[in-house]
Amino acid sequence: MPARRTAPGARPEPLFRPPPERQPLAARMRPRTLEEFVGQAHLVGERGPLRRSVARGHLASLLLWGPPGTGKTSLARLLADAVGAEFRTISAVMAGVADVRSIVAAAQELLTLEGRRSVLFLDEIHRFNKAQQDALLPHVEDGTVTLIGASTENPYFEVNSALLSRMRVWRLEPLTDEDVAVIVRRALDDAERGLAGPYGPRGGVALDQDAFEHLVDLSGGDARQALNVLEGAVALAEDEGHRSPDGGAVSPTLSDVESAAQQRVLAYDRAGDGHYDTVSAFIKSLRGNDPDAALYWLAAMVAAGEDPRFIARRLIISASEDVGNADPRALQVAVSAAAALDHVGLPEAQYALAQAAAYIATAPKSNRAGAAYWAAVADVVEHGSLPVPLHLRNAADRRMKHHGIGVGYQYPHDFDGHDVAQQYLPDELAAQRYYLPSDQGYERTIGERMGAREAAREEARARGLTPRNHVPGPQVNGMGAASKITRVREESRKRLADTNRRDAE
Repeated sequence: MPARRTAPGARPEPLFRPPPERQPLAARMRPRTLEEFVGQAHLVGERGPLRRSVARGHLASLLLWGPPGTGKTSLARLLADAVGAEFRTISAVMAGVADVRSIVAAAQELLTLEGRRSVLFLDEIHRFNKAQQDALLPHVEDGTVTLIGASTENPYFEVNSALLSRMRVWRLEPLTDEDVAVIVRRALDDAERGLAGPYGPRGGVALDQDAFEHLVDLSGGDARQALNVLEGAVALAEDEGHRSPDGGAVSPTLSDVESAAQQRVLAYDRAGDGHYDTVSAFIKSLRGNDPDAALYWLAAMVAAGEDPRFIARRLIISASEDVGNADPRALQVAVSAAAALDHVGLPEAQYALAQAAAYIATAPKSNRAGAAYWAAVADVVEHGSLPVPLHLRNAADRRMKHHGIGVGYQYPHDFDGHDVAQQYLPDELAAQRYYLPSDQGYERTIGERMGAREAAREEARARGLTPRNHVPGPQVNGMGAASKITRVREESRKRLADTNRRDAE
């Protein structure tokens, strides 16, 4: 029997879609148009690049990168709809090259017989190995299918560069609390697909305000999680007979939401005093050399749904503000923890956050670098931007030296110790000293180095000269050489491009 064909511009109904009453709330509430889509305004807002692109009927292969529950699958469906393309979806967790070939064959037939494009949505694209990703290349290259990949992992680490070069990566951000609130409220009020209609309990649902706020807060920007917890809380409330005072609507309590989420309500509000108090305790524990307290407050923030990137930022700040040059590795550890979070996400990145917190809390402490900077800021505010001494200015043209610009500068590498005493601060602040290292950790070494350098300068002043470096390096104009090699590189690239073009012909 020949396959039933779909009218151009219409999406075929899946053969095995469960009936609505069997679908979870999150599946029923998927947005049907871009106007219904909540969040990601930087991509599909009124001036968003994706919305403007599909409005012109153009949809190129792309990769949607973002955390769970931010709308990757829904957005892919809506983009395909907007350009009238056939939408086919597979998951890299369960599919293989044979599935891809089958879809490509169907796409080629559809393009030949009906002139319609096909969109292949590949969920969890990072789960495909190199050979499986390579199998997509020719079909993406020749336009047989428009590939939309979705990944929660950093695609720049997980997707082949050859495939990635044929796709545009778009970053989806976690939904804001306001976005999640809109989605939850829509699910409560929708009489067609939501809980206010035939698929909800008799009388609808009236969610207590405190339960509503906690549901939104614990979702962590994940709309799917919010709707799943809502659906579970409604079922629990209906089973327990929790209804509004008039006995009409099912009314889930805070306890119902807590049970549905399998998460105890913590005394922590990401937008209120609990947020600031907990963060304050975390920072002060790091500063106060208490790794146990730092790890406890870290765990409290993670469990309460705090944005882990916010925690990583606080670790980076503490590594510079409180540890500083007493242990310069602390900043490296904190930045590495932030990179690990971006690379693997939660829950695995908790190891990296814990490692950084423990390291910073036990590291020697010094705030001298930051204090020195703010002292310099105070002088900038008081005196303004003072003139640069003439010998430090850039003499871009030799004739500028007639005016004293660039005259008298001494190149430190030409002298013993790669140092020579000369003025670097503006004249009005020539005697000012900002950075005074402490005796903590590596900063003691920095202080000793600065002291030895100043002693050598004093001795040179007493002798009336600074000895030249007895092992001088090659006398090369680095910037001039860089300019020349850049020109040579561009000429070589042009010749190679011309050769490739002729070979292709």
